[in-house]
Amino acid sequence: MLSGWGRTSPSSARLRTPSKSADVEHLVREAGERGLIARGLGRSYGDAAQNGGGDVVDMTSCDRIVDIDLQAGTVTVEAGVSLDWLMRALVPLGFWPAVSPGTRYVTVGGAIGSDVHGKGHHRDGTFGSHVLSMDVYAPGPGHLTLTPDGTPEEFWATTGGMGLTGIVERATLEMLPVETASVRVDSQRTADLDSTMAVMSERDAHYRYSVAWIDCLARGASLGRSIVEFGEHATLGDLPARERSPDRALRFGPSRQVAAPPWVPSGLLNRWSVAAFNEMWYRKAPARSSGHVVAASSFFHPLDAVDGWNRIYGKRGFLQYQFVLPYAQGDVLRAVIEKLVNARAASFLAVLKRFGPANPAPLSFPREGWTLALDLPVSFAGLDGQLDELDEMIASAGGRVYLAKDSRLRPDLLEAMYPRLGEWRQIRERLDPQGVMRSDLMRRLPALAGHATKRPTARTPGFPLQSEDT
Repeated sequence: MLSGWGRTSPSSARLRTPSKSADVEHLVREAGERGLIARGLGRSYGDAAQNGGGDVVDMTSCDRIVDIDLQAGTVTVEAGVSLDWLMRALVPLGFWPAVSPGTRYVTVGGAIGSDVHGKGHHRDGTFGSHVLSMDVYAPGPGHLTLTPDGTPEEFWATTGGMGLTGIVERATLEMLPVETASVRVDSQRTADLDSTMAVMSERDAHYRYSVAWIDCLARGASLGRSIVEFGEHATLGDLPARERSPDRALRFGPSRQVAAPPWVPSGLLNRWSVAAFNEMWYRKAPARSSGHVVAASSFFHPLDAVDGWNRIYGKRGFLQYQFVLPYAQGDVLRAVIEKLVNARAASFLAVLKRFGPANPAPLSFPREGWTLALDLPVSFAGLDGQLDELDEMIASAGGRVYLAKDSRLRPDLLEAMYPRLGEWRQIRERLDPQGVMRSDLMRRLPALAGHATKRPTARTPGFPLQSEDT
């Protein structure tokens, strides 16, 4: 039984584990009628790395660092290498991944398939934008080496393609040189959404990283109040003199400090407990600070310090709802937040970021605009209906939701959110003409496979629609 990080919609599959990348071809050719999908560390929140009744290929055993070129600042790794392992190996050598999402526990193959982003998209773009080449086994043509210049259609269809074009076996990545394993942070507390958006719009061009932690239960004049953080990789000069030796400045060894309880009482997370947490979090932050130096792991991956933090939402799990809206649609962003506040949707994690221009990948999520991510317990009454309304608002405004985090999007909205879907399907059909690569995500959103969709009439909150193939 497998599920995503949100612990909703589990399905049963035959788990296959290649001992080396060369085994991937055999597993693909041996797949049954239900096909197969690759899986990394299971941090996709929804059902993208599940394949009920079929095969799931666990790539985490293919985790070798194949080559490091310190002069060029590149590294070649197998797809099962995690960003955690990559950082532990390369930060002491003075390099950081060019793009890091909110957790280190993501494989390189998964980061490519989801085309993950971080706090620096406005400056650095997505993970796929720093992949120089990748070796992929596609069911149709077989082994391929894809590059953005030599094979742009196949490269960008695989980047952000949710694992549905083939299995990434290895990749060569561009790395970012750093002097330390720390980040220099400037922060500002804002009183409302207007000031939050204004501060980010004015200041993030001067920083590599920016993010706002929004209190999504604050109402009235305090709607959208936030703690906004801006970051840069710290230089040696930013550190105390005793920390400036290379062995100390580049030391990277974060550990999980606490473990989430194995069982959490139902209803522990409610609007009152989350409101109390948000109030404490907002008030403890200074009105403004600058030059605060913190460990990179605490800036980029604060939740990684809590082992199994997804369990705090209880046995029914949670949804992460992330969407992007064009900058010109700031009024829609406000309307979405107002709807969530009025519904008392208890999200203690609400993160606002600014995206830069989109890359050429047809299914890549980021596009220029505002993106908001929220964690919402499945137990919240009327959640699916609320999110359906938000989906329609977002689609009508030219926005989209993130497929790597989705577990409940209404199928008829997919093509409106991803207008290049037809282009992607044509490339996928060349790479996988027999439709071997399949997932629960594809069955739930059949437009990914080219099937017509119609508006559903009802569904169970937090669980996907079932197609005839399920």
